[in-house]
Amino acid sequence: MGQDSEHALLERLEQLNRIGAALSRERDTERLLASILDAAKELLGADGGTLYRVREDGQALRFAIVRTDSLGLRLGGPGEEAPQFPDLPLHQADGSPNDRLVAVHAAVHDRTVNIADAYCQKNFDFSGTRAFDARTGYRSQSFLTVPMKNHEHELIGVLQLINARACEGGAVRAFSAQDQHLAESLASQAAIALSNRQLIGQLEHLFESFVQLINLAIDEKSPYTGGHCQRVPALTMALAEAAHACTQGPLAEFAMTERDRYELKMAGLLHDCGKITTPVHVVDKATKLQTIFDRIDLIDTRFEVLKRDAQIDTLRHQLALRPVQDAVAEAQLQQQLQQHMRQLHTERDFLRSSNQGSEAMSEAAQQRVRDIAQAHQWRNPQGVRTAFLTAEEVDNLTIRAGTLTQAERDVINHHIVATIKMLESLPWPGHLKNVPEYAGGHHERMDGRGYPRGLTREQMSWQARMLGLADIFEALTAVDRPYKRGMKLSEALAIMQRMTDGGHIDPDLFAIFVRERVYLRYAQQFLDPAQVDID
Repeated sequence: MGQDSEHALLERLEQLNRIGAALSRERDTERLLASILDAAKELLGADGGTLYRVREDGQALRFAIVRTDSLGLRLGGPGEEAPQFPDLPLHQADGSPNDRLVAVHAAVHDRTVNIADAYCQKNFDFSGTRAFDARTGYRSQSFLTVPMKNHEHELIGVLQLINARACEGGAVRAFSAQDQHLAESLASQAAIALSNRQLIGQLEHLFESFVQLINLAIDEKSPYTGGHCQRVPALTMALAEAAHACTQGPLAEFAMTERDRYELKMAGLLHDCGKITTPVHVVDKATKLQTIFDRIDLIDTRFEVLKRDAQIDTLRHQLALRPVQDAVAEAQLQQQLQQHMRQLHTERDFLRSSNQGSEAMSEAAQQRVRDIAQAHQWRNPQGVRTAFLTAEEVDNLTIRAGTLTQAERDVINHHIVATIKMLESLPWPGHLKNVPEYAGGHHERMDGRGYPRGLTREQMSWQARMLGLADIFEALTAVDRPYKRGMKLSEALAIMQRMTDGGHIDPDLFAIFVRERVYLRYAQQFLDPAQVDID
């Protein structure tokens, strides 16, 4: 081998090493496929080429990337039109190999096929190639077809190069033995890179499926929290993109890579995974007396018992008056009964209203509940006269705002502690290491008065603060909660402004949320049109 030839070979080997290193770094499958073919064309000086992938059912090859430089033809890959050529079956109808097609022959028999001139080749069917040449005026001549197999020796694709060009003059030449060895080496490296990318993609898909499985489990427990687990990530990502696009102000330096986006998306999907440990009757508590069922019906029953007792007492007194035929006394008894019945009706309606928890309860209303509890006794199923309302029922009916007691709020709030414990127990890879911090901080406040860790604004990442804002807005506007109505945009934004002023929400993020109308894009996708009262 001459010195020039040896130098040229060393250059090509160095180029092959650089190509292999570049392919191993590529994370996007479409870009990887395009890079494989483009690198092979450059390495061997080919004018065109095709990269085939094995179809999902394993029965055919499909065109993934097609390139012909002299025709300006680019099909497949990022930003390019997808190839529309028919797939190439690997076997005939009788099950025999489809050996008439050179790409299939190389794939089925695991051998490289090097053809100097397709038009002179009798062993393979190049009718499709001839038809392409007739349409375009091209002349397909030399072909080098190399199968691509992964580490388990499974076929994953075929690399085909067309029309090798001479270094001087650019005339079409046959692919040399050295070209073939380089192409086989590149195909091997490319197959490993593509296989690794596929394996990573499969693992990511498996991980995302587990995440969705957790949300499905929460959804099966409660459809209200299930919808929340899907909407919060969507709103978080919309806010993050608005912050990413910001070119001035405190967030001008905030930027995200695709890996950053994926990490935040996963944190959003998992931010309430701890709710899988929360009792469903607490999560979905629609009224103050609800546990597994709404116990207001038990109180209704007690009122009916009081009415029957009152009627029975009245009848007894009437019977006692019968021997003396005191019509006036009987009329007074009936009047007293009707008055007592009206009082019981009024008290029952008041307790039913108090049970809803839709408005803040005044101290006077709370005291009236206690008075009703003390004013009556009823005969329980054991025949024992007992207090009309239990202490636990009084505690529930006198909840000042909402439907949860403090103990139940503690149970609800514990879900974030459970979320943190669950997420911090996982062996996160480097590009997802911040998921626990992002997901675990959405109930913190900027002034340090949040929970569970009492973090201040400076101790939290932008992403954790974004999740917190999204969590609040979704909760205010959600229409599927059993215990409240979904607020209109103007109401929700007014409350969030007060929360921002009060040190709850990050002011810089809320400014972007309003200025970039992130709320409106979210509303168009998730809210009822009647809630959209501003633009």
